[in-house]
Amino acid sequence: MITLLEKGQDFDITYIDLANKPDWFLKISPFGKVPVLRIEDEVVFESAVINEHLDEVTPPSLHPQDPLKKAQNRSWIEFSSQLNMDMFMWSLAQDEASHDEKFEKLIANLQKLEDQLGDGPFFNGTEFMLVDAAFAPFFMRLVFLSDAMGTNYLESFPKCSDWSTALLAKDSVQKSVIPTIKDKFLTYIDAKASVLAKRISEVGALG
Repeated sequence: MITLLEKGQDFDITYIDLANKPDWFLKISPFGKVPVLRIEDEVVFESAVINEHLDEVTPPSLHPQDPLKKAQNRSWIEFSSQLNMDMFMWSLAQDEASHDEKFEKLIANLQKLEDQLGDGPFFNGTEFMLVDAAFAPFFMRLVFLSDAMGTNYLESFPKCSDWSTALLAKDSVQKSVIPTIKDKFLTYIDAKASVLAKRISEVGALG
């Protein structure tokens, strides 16, 4: 969504309830996951691959021109998937020990990202690129959790914090989600009855 909006492309979007996937969706999504990009009768799946395809067919590119720099950006795009998984595992952990372990892993990986960043405001400097689009959803959801817990999880990571602020101020990032995304995200976590959900409920942000 972010890449399509950045490119100014026309598109139609259909939101899928992953707890009740329609048959037509299961026929076009090989693994029953989102997102899926459908172009006429062909489909592409996995976010990073979809973004790469969109970038290739709708110039100008949102990758650095230097081949080595482009490869490095692709490496960090892959790392964004790890951060998303870290946050997912932490937010759904069912016991204190697991919760603490997953949180520590998330923090350790945030430090790796912090050490990589330059002066900003974006990953490569002043230009918004595919690597920025890849990390925007992670930072958006981390801010949701920060707000719910009354805790700034990026307080010890000033470069990540500045990057997150710059990303979430982008029109394309704001318009890439439905207006109720924060409530739906927190409600999803609440339904899992995780340690984090219980802690959020204690501060009054859920339920």
